[in-house]
Amino acid sequence: MESRARQVLASTPFAAASAFIDRTHDRLVEDIIRITEIPAPPFKEAARARAFADMLRQAGLQTVETDAEGNVMGLRKGTGGGPLVAIAAHLDTVFPEGTDVTVKRQGTRLSAPGIGDDSRSLAVLLALIRALDATSIRTTSDILFIADVGEEGPGDLRGMRYLFQKGPYRNRIKSFMSIDGSGYGNDITTGGVGSKRYRTAFKGPGGHSYGAFGLVSPAFAMGGAIAKLSHVAVPRSPKTTFNVGVLGGGTSVNSIPFETWMELDLRSESPAELERLDDAVRTLMKQAVEDENAARSTSQGSITLDMRLIGDRPSGETPRSAPLAQAVATVVAGLGMTPRFQFSSTDANIPMSLGVSAVTLDSGGDGGRAHALDEWIDVAKPASMTGIRVVLATLLTLAGVQ
Repeated sequence: MESRARQVLASTPFAAASAFIDRTHDRLVEDIIRITEIPAPPFKEAARARAFADMLRQAGLQTVETDAEGNVMGLRKGTGGGPLVAIAAHLDTVFPEGTDVTVKRQGTRLSAPGIGDDSRSLAVLLALIRALDATSIRTTSDILFIADVGEEGPGDLRGMRYLFQKGPYRNRIKSFMSIDGSGYGNDITTGGVGSKRYRTAFKGPGGHSYGAFGLVSPAFAMGGAIAKLSHVAVPRSPKTTFNVGVLGGGTSVNSIPFETWMELDLRSESPAELERLDDAVRTLMKQAVEDENAARSTSQGSITLDMRLIGDRPSGETPRSAPLAQAVATVVAGLGMTPRFQFSSTDANIPMSLGVSAVTLDSGGDGGRAHALDEWIDVAKPASMTGIRVVLATLLTLAGVQ
């Protein structure tokens, strides 16, 4: 596949498609703005999905459908004989309903929540389709263009789970590319960071802060648990992390709470290390409960623990020696950059965990402040086109140019 990648980079079809996207780059920017300004909160991507389905049709795809989970898919038929190739970008953002998603522009810099993660990538999908049609490129393989739901936090990759486990194309996709976030194109995600997320509640009898002083407190139990968690040792390689991201509970300043809770995020590049961390966290949570029940009165009831799994992302890896990974590396090097392999948590986690060859690539251009209200991208054409060319050349390598 490396030789095929080099052939693509030197080919007339690749040059023609690249030139078309370059000439119509303003259309790409318009699409980025339009997509960004359609809100897509977690689990509420339907409005953006409907609009994107129309955009796929306008871009030239005739077979466009939305599956039962909400993924929008458009199929571009090949001449036959090649395995199905899928390329995806996610519809959802991390921002709740009511967030102002109006795009602000200063020169080539665009700023708005979700504009780089992942509106720009969705617009790149449309640009690719138009370029293939405008330059009459035929591929051996069918190409499935996907705008998927549920990639971000609470979505727990639900769109990809459905696509690969229940959807109409399950068992048919042999190569998968996800486009996620801005970047110049030299970052190649070949490893999926696995994660487990918990909503951990500590419950007790509660009572008046003065009159019932001395009773066990869920707040102290949770505080003890957090303190214990802060001292857990994890390896730097394979990178393994933990975080307390959200906390809540209690009813008033002068009441012992009857419940406190926190949400935990545990991650690792290694399934074995994630399992070890998970076991350690479960153990220390129980210890914190036991410590509180031993430290104060349980005359009105004891502290209990309720750990509920709210997210479970599988890990996986496409070996760097795999044909897909080497093809992308050849493309990146052929475009004058140094390939940089990395681990991340993206839609590619699901196919990787199932043994399907998969990578995640940049969508092009510079950007920053992802998941923040002042998220931004720069659509200056040279850097923007560099990343897009990596995606285009990889796609043509996988799908086979006639």
